[in-house]
Amino acid sequence: MINQRIVVLISADSEWQAVKSILCPTGITATPMGEVFTFQNITYFHGGWGKISAAATTQYAIDHFHPDLLVNLGTCGGLKGRIERGVILLVTRTIVYDIIEQMSDPEEAIAHYSTDLDLSWLPDPLPYPIQPGLLISADRDIVMTDIPDLIQKYGVIAADWESGAIAWVAKRNGIRCLILRGVTDLVSASGGEAYDNIKIFHENTRLILLKLIDQLPAWVLQES
Repeated sequence: MINQRIVVLISADSEWQAVKSILCPTGITATPMGEVFTFQNITYFHGGWGKISAAATTQYAIDHFHPDLLVNLGTCGGLKGRIERGVILLVTRTIVYDIIEQMSDPEEAIAHYSTDLDLSWLPDPLPYPIQPGLLISADRDIVMTDIPDLIQKYGVIAADWESGAIAWVAKRNGIRCLILRGVTDLVSASGGEAYDNIKIFHENTRLILLKLIDQLPAWVLQES
């Protein structure tokens, strides 16, 4: 769909630094929520890390930039044996899983902040080989002891910090939302590749963002 207003939200600080180093933009502007610049008619906005920043900046972007399409490009952690490092995930559903409800039905609370993304507008076949699937979000890295329960309850393959909030806010505003996240590191019951070794996350973040930015036009600039 050409001539549409496209806003790309970038969450983690490391992801934003990677995007700026790849695109080398001029005219970066500071907003109360984060930096923003336009590159080849696409607005890139630093949405910040965690659910609070993600929700606030998603609404800010919708209110101020009036996008026809909101895109979130970024990274996620994968569960070892269920997904491979470097795989790009096309997010079809998000679940915010760090909700602890002890006064009423906890499953109802989880369901309230779960979002199915309408991707019916994407071309068939998709522009690139990609893995569609569920992404769970929480204000925490994957806790190793939680892995068996997360797999049993949700069939989890990967997790991040922001997608659940972004998808939820976009859907309530009636804005089309595309979330593409690449796996930078793997976690298992015995530990995480990037835990206590954040260099791995930073290095793989740049590789993931290079791929996503290169592929972005094929996803968002199709003929209608």
